Amino acid sequence: MHMMDMRGKAAIVGIGEVPTGHYPERTFADAALTVAEMAIKDANINKSEIDTVIPIGVVSNSINNGNIVCSQMIEALGLGSHAKSNFQVMSGGSSSASSLKVASALVATGLSKAVLVVHCDQMGTQLDLETAISTFSKVSVSPEYETPYGWSQLGLGGMMQQRYMHDTGATERQIAAVVESLRKWAALNPNAMMRTPRTVDEILESPMISTPVRKRMMNVLADGAAAYIVTSPERARDLTDQPAYILGMGSKCTNFTTTQQPSDLVSAWRPAAEEAYAMAGITPKDIDVAQIYDAFPVFILISLEILGICKPGTAGKFVEDGNIAPGGKLPCSTNGAMMAQGHTGAGGGIAILVEAARQVMGKAGDRQVPNIKYAVETATGGVGMDMHVGVLGTEV
Repeated sequence: MHMMDMRGKAAIVGIGEVPTGHYPERTFADAALTVAEMAIKDANINKSEIDTVIPIGVVSNSINNGNIVCSQMIEALGLGSHAKSNFQVMSGGSSSASSLKVASALVATGLSKAVLVVHCDQMGTQLDLETAISTFSKVSVSPEYETPYGWSQLGLGGMMQQRYMHDTGATERQIAAVVESLRKWAALNPNAMMRTPRTVDEILESPMISTPVRKRMMNVLADGAAAYIVTSPERARDLTDQPAYILGMGSKCTNFTTTQQPSDLVSAWRPAAEEAYAMAGITPKDIDVAQIYDAFPVFILISLEILGICKPGTAGKFVEDGNIAPGGKLPCSTNGAMMAQGHTGAGGGIAILVEAARQVMGKAGDRQVPNIKYAVETATGGVGMDMHVGVLGTEV
C-alpha cells in the first residue's frame, strides 16, 4: 500500500478522558477502565466490534505496565470472547502518533474492525520527587557522554530555549506569552490541572530553574488517563454524525541523545509536516486549530515554524500578539497542553491527540473552535528524538 493511500482510510469515532492532576485515591485499573468505557460510549459502538486494544506504556509503575501489556483491559471490558490482539505501543511522548499510525494501518488493511487505544499513568502520585528527577535525568540521556556532566531533560529545556532566543531574537516575554495562552485554554478545560490564569509578568516573576527556563515555564508531573477508538470511515459514518477523519501523517526520527540532535530543528523536522500536508492535500493556510506537543513552551514556537504557520524567527511575536490564545487567529493547544493540563508521561501526547479529535468532532464545549475543517497535531518523544505531524478533518 502506497503511503498516500492512508488518506481517509480510518477515523477516530470516540474519545474518553479523566481529569489530570494528583488523585491518590484513583486507582490505575479504575482510571484505565473509566476512559475506555467513556470512549466506547462516546463512539456509540458495540464492544464486540473492538478486536484490538493498544495500551500505551506506563512509566510510573512497572507492575501496572506489565498488567496492561498482559490483556488487563481485554478482561476488564469483557472482550475476551472475540478480541484478537492486545499489544503495547510506546515511543514516549510521541506514542500518540505511533499508536494512531498503527491503529489506522490495522483498520485500513482490514486486520482490525475497531482499535481501542488506552493510556493511563500516575506520574503525580506513584513517583516521589527524587525518583522523578532521577528518571528524567537518565532517560534518553547518554550514560557515557551526557549523564557524567549533569545533563538532564530539564537542562535540555534551558538550552533549547537559549538557542532559540539567540537564533531568532525571541524574548523572555514572548516565551512567557506561550504559557499565558495555554493557561487561558486550561481555564476553559475541566480536565486540566493548572486552571489559574497567569499573566506574562507573573510567569516572569517565578524563580529561575534551568536558565532561561523559569518555574512557571515548566510542566508538572500528574496522574491522567485518556482513550480513543479508530475504525473505518464507512463504519464511522454509521456511528457518529461527525467522525475525525485521519487525512495525513508525517514522521521524522532523528536522534537518541541531545548532543546528536540537529541544531536546526525547523529544517530537520519540516519534512514530517510536508509529508502530512501532502497526504492530506492541504497547506498550512488551511489549518483551523493546531494541537502542539509542548514539553517546554519554546517547543510551541519551534513547532509553529516547523508546521509552516509562522516564518522562521517570527513565532514569538505571533504568540505575543495573542494569536494562539482563545479568540486568536490560530487557536493552539486548546486543552492547555502539558504546560497547563499536566505531564502524564506518554499521555501528554495522547491528551493532545484526543483534544484534536474532540475539536474536529465538535465536542470541546467552552473551548470549541467554530467552523473547523482541519486540525493539525504534533508529537515528540524522548529529549526531542522525533517529530510527528497528523492532520485530522471533518470530511474526506
